[in-house]
Amino acid sequence: MDMLEALMAPPLKILRKYYHPETELYHLLVEHSKAVARKALKVADKVSHLHPDRKFLVEAAMLHDIGIFLTYLPQIGCRGEKPYVCHGYLGRELLENEGLPLHALVCERHVGAGITKEEIIEHCLPLPPRDMVPVTLEEKIICYADKFFSKNRDAIDREKTVAEIERELSHHGSGQVMRFFQWHRLFS
Repeated sequence: MDMLEALMAPPLKILRKYYHPETELYHLLVEHSKAVARKALKVADKVSHLHPDRKFLVEAAMLHDIGIFLTYLPQIGCRGEKPYVCHGYLGRELLENEGLPLHALVCERHVGAGITKEEIIEHCLPLPPRDMVPVTLEEKIICYADKFFSKNRDAIDREKTVAEIERELSHHGSGQVMRFFQWHRLFS
């Protein structure tokens, strides 16, 4: 077992508490999360002078989407009751109950390029009205890395281009795009 696999083992144990490992949703979630973790480690290498916590990056990347099963997105197998945009704060609640408050913040703050309280109110999003924007270096790295991968079963490992990410984020406001490009300048 290599170091990356060893770091993934504890988060996978947590994921199996909420997802049956033989389901397609579990497979999509794990493969997506592994891609995000690998990308986060590459970013960490580029900013090693900032001393990102590599162990935390892997753990939090593996857990960042834990709340998706509570949302409704049938094309990937999510049959919950909440809109998909809620998976971040729902994941936060799950991980706080698991005793992982810092990992929980990654869950809440990774959606889009983070979501401000003002954006939540302006767009009438079904979210608690509070800032949900990455604050720490590790939160920013995971949010940034996550934007490069979808949970599309036909392209689970395909890395999106910056232009594709910009186009997707632009549907949610200029603040999303600006935050992403701030990180892109730092991390690329």
